[in-house]
Amino acid sequence: MGYLIGADIGSQSIKVVLLDPDGTTVGTAGRPCQMRHPAAGWAEQDPALWRAGLAAAIRDVVTAAGIRPAEVTHLGLASQVDGVVPVDAALEPLAPAIIWLDRRATAEAAAMAAKLGSDHIFACTGLNADASHIAPKLMWLRTHEPEIFRAAVSFPPVGGYLLGWLTGVIAQDHANASSTLLYDVQAGAWDPAMLAAADIDPALLAEIRPAADVAGPLRPAAASELGLSAHCEVVIGTGDEHGACVGAGAIEPGLVADVTGTAEPVATTADRAVFDPDHVVETHAHAITGMLLVENPGFVSGGCTLWCAESVLGISQADLFVAAAQAPAGADGVIFVPALSGATAPRWNDKMRGVFAGLAMNHNGRHISRAVIEGCTFALLDVLGRLDALGLAGREIRVVGGGARSELWLQIKADVTGRPVRPVLTAEPTATGAAVLAGLAAGTFADVADAVGRTVTPSTRCHEPDHRTAAVYAERYAQYRALFDGAERALT
Repeated sequence: MGYLIGADIGSQSIKVVLLDPDGTTVGTAGRPCQMRHPAAGWAEQDPALWRAGLAAAIRDVVTAAGIRPAEVTHLGLASQVDGVVPVDAALEPLAPAIIWLDRRATAEAAAMAAKLGSDHIFACTGLNADASHIAPKLMWLRTHEPEIFRAAVSFPPVGGYLLGWLTGVIAQDHANASSTLLYDVQAGAWDPAMLAAADIDPALLAEIRPAADVAGPLRPAAASELGLSAHCEVVIGTGDEHGACVGAGAIEPGLVADVTGTAEPVATTADRAVFDPDHVVETHAHAITGMLLVENPGFVSGGCTLWCAESVLGISQADLFVAAAQAPAGADGVIFVPALSGATAPRWNDKMRGVFAGLAMNHNGRHISRAVIEGCTFALLDVLGRLDALGLAGREIRVVGGGARSELWLQIKADVTGRPVRPVLTAEPTATGAAVLAGLAAGTFADVADAVGRTVTPSTRCHEPDHRTAAVYAERYAQYRALFDGAERALT
């Protein structure tokens, strides 16, 4: 057995982790990645940025570890979900990728809902008929970019595109497929009625295979760019939140994984199909074959703190948290609704937008900073309420992602939710989840439970709710919900 590499292909960065033949993390590296917003509600990325970032990060981590490239035998990816890359016969991109944050296909999502009914779609796919998913984006491309649509031989997701670049094989796992709005989440296959409603030929979609299956070895050109051997084998891989759940140890029902990054997916594992009658949480396939992931796929969270820091306050994201720590619990009445790119909690509404309220002359950047963090945490509480109602949420919240490094945010999560909150100390948990899939293919781990036991490191310190803030947050949350309701009526 050799070394393993797992990669997290995110919208703001590419991160990789290197595991030795015993499954121990021996290095990490990363590169930033830029988004483009050419029109209101649009979000795109150049696939070349993913390739370059992945190659640079892998070269860095291998060089720093002082190992020979040939010692890396398996590579796995956990990539942002809901992106789509039209590719030609040479697997070259024909246009920028339309990524998860993009809202341009709202009319197409509405057309699918009108044709089949939102409840029928949810009962089949486990998903809301929403512009974030891939089928509406494909419909938009067909209508607005017909030349690109006709020229494309496939429309893989982000991970499927990179897999094609790496190995020549276009494929995706069940987790990625389950977010297309074309997949029957109980049957584990494409649904004929959904395909017909979107008028999509399944031959244009990446083949569905288990996440830990080997797609093949690296193509010589890709191996050269990555600085690895052409004998290195690449597994199909999974979605980023699915990899993060593996990296958080959320492989059995009950544990809530809170993936606090640019967006904040909140998920728990289920061994059976569970459908939320309120449609707040969706039902996706898990990276683990045979399991499901009941999740809210992510209100914009870290993206809100970054926006507020840079665009409103003119400070760094790190300084926003420093400022927030100097404001009292409840931000002295300042409230923020984190719907800069639409809302997924307490209701899905892509026309909803962010709101500040309660501002007075005595408030400053410290109060605004804290209000943004608290508003994101109120959205987390909304999601937990649905998981509780479905009987799925256990007591503890396990946090991964950038938010796991903020003591302030962790404590606010505990205080607002009334639950113990435990960060995961594993270096780059999403990339680690991808490395676990590679290790399952390599035989490094006996099974997923063995892999999690050897790679996931929850903190010994648990943030317990502070009873002194309970009344403040109960009042502020009630005001937050009233504000959301009023703003939704006014804005939509």
